[in-house]
Amino acid sequence: MQGVVIKSTGSWYTVLSQSGTIECRIKGVFRIKGIKTTNPIAVGDNVDFEMEADGRGVIHAIDDRKNYIIRKSINLSKQSHILAANVDQAMLVVTLAFPRTSAGFIDRFLLTAEAYHIPTKIIFNKIDLFADDEKAMLDLNNFIAVYERIGYSCYKVSATEKIAIEELKKLTKGKTTLISGHSGVGKSTLVNAIDSNLDLKVGEISNAHNKGKHTTTFAEMHPLSYGGFIIDTPGIKELGLVDMEKEEIGDYFPEMHTIKNDCKFNNCIHLNEPKCAIISAVEKGEIALSRYNSYVSIISGEELDVTYE
Repeated sequence: MQGVVIKSTGSWYTVLSQSGTIECRIKGVFRIKGIKTTNPIAVGDNVDFEMEADGRGVIHAIDDRKNYIIRKSINLSKQSHILAANVDQAMLVVTLAFPRTSAGFIDRFLLTAEAYHIPTKIIFNKIDLFADDEKAMLDLNNFIAVYERIGYSCYKVSATEKIAIEELKKLTKGKTTLISGHSGVGKSTLVNAIDSNLDLKVGEISNAHNKGKHTTTFAEMHPLSYGGFIIDTPGIKELGLVDMEKEEIGDYFPEMHTIKNDCKFNNCIHLNEPKCAIISAVEKGEIALSRYNSYVSIISGEELDVTYE
């Protein structure tokens, strides 16, 4: 039998098949060649399974993945975990207040998505909080302009006030969409607003630290009533990058990739080399200083909170 994994709790996998949902386990030791992660099977994987007498299933094969996206822990374990597989697009939900999403986090997520060939849209939630604050709205628009200039589609929405929700419905219809972002940015509230048939648990903001509390423990795929799937993921506090060579990191910054061949040296990593086209573009304002600062922090292996200037 065949189906798609819609939930993973570590030891058991909920598989959606033509016969309905089946709780499945893995048969023996299961490893995907060339991928070392804490979870050999992820939400979104298409799998083959066999039924057992107790009504549960045993997964014995996994289909080739169209793509997948990995997050790497920044703690000492440095373990990698597959967030989801076979994704059509990602929606990164961010907020500039309550809680604030750092530019550095956004850039790391976009880099990871670019590396795994997953188109990403940036969803700026809670814009109702800026309705009566002209300066805050101007800052938000300037923030958005940085990303729109390099080709990322950005959307100003409010899950609680149902602002621009119909637009998100059109974007998600018929597609498998990964929803990601910090805890507290309103991912679950947003998903509930997009499809009223869903009733995901909604968390709270901690008054002490102005940060979200985790409500989603495991990634889970939800069928949309109007067609398509949404994959809700646990809130990501910080995002470590899967190992990349320094020379290739610039390839995943679209504004850098287009002009890097104009650098004098083929192995230029755009830090302090002479006649570097990237540094020149930053000095001319053609590349946002904030994005370049974020790039430098990644190259340097630092976990910096990059802000926009």
